[in-house]
Amino acid sequence: MSDFRKPEIVAHRGESYDAPENTLASFRLAWERGSTTVELDVRLTADRQLIVCHDADTFRTTGVRHDIAETPLAALRALDAGSWKGREWIGERLPTLEEVLQFLPTGRRLWVEVKSGPATIEPLAEAVHTSGISLDQVNIISFDDATVREAGLQLQGLRTYLIASFRHGETRGQWSPTIPELIERALAVGACGINVHFIGPVSSRTVRLAHDTGLEIGVWTVDSPDIARRMVRSGVDTITSNRPSWLRAELGLT
Repeated sequence: MSDFRKPEIVAHRGESYDAPENTLASFRLAWERGSTTVELDVRLTADRQLIVCHDADTFRTTGVRHDIAETPLAALRALDAGSWKGREWIGERLPTLEEVLQFLPTGRRLWVEVKSGPATIEPLAEAVHTSGISLDQVNIISFDDATVREAGLQLQGLRTYLIASFRHGETRGQWSPTIPELIERALAVGACGINVHFIGPVSSRTVRLAHDTGLEIGVWTVDSPDIARRMVRSGVDTITSNRPSWLRAELGLT
């Protein structure tokens, strides 16, 4: 790996291969195993609180179906978000963003993926400012251009990133969107970089296109050492993984 840029390995929803995703237990395990950055997802509840959960409803990770946008925080906090992963995780709760920020170790960082649109940014900004952490400890990421723009406006000095996945046209065999299109969108909303799915047009050439405009480029979600090595050779800045500590060891980055 020494001939290439060494990317940062981001813990996807914590150490989510071994612990229940998007819980304090998963984040704690990631920190204990040496991760420098953890990625998590936030959504607005019915009472405008910030809950950490990827899906729009809670069924997959709690066994109880609640639409997060239509459910108050207290009802969501009563759910067991750990037992689906194993008996040792029984009783893990869906954390609030405020809890995670309080738990964030000095010198470590969060990638906060905003799942519920621009309306999330105002309470998110309040949570970040109230926590007293440094702005360089939090990055905001989103698939939504307007959300990325709003985060940059309300949290100046904080780094923002545009997320994207790709489609492959069956007729012409081209990837959509293209990396130049994503670069244009990211620059338009003041983002610091783009974060894309590894299945797509990620190569040393397209990575260089991003770097030449001053943007970072990362990939998600990689749990294969062979794919990760290809991403390293392309020069990406970050690789998001469900198995971050294991992948770092496989790549010789520990």
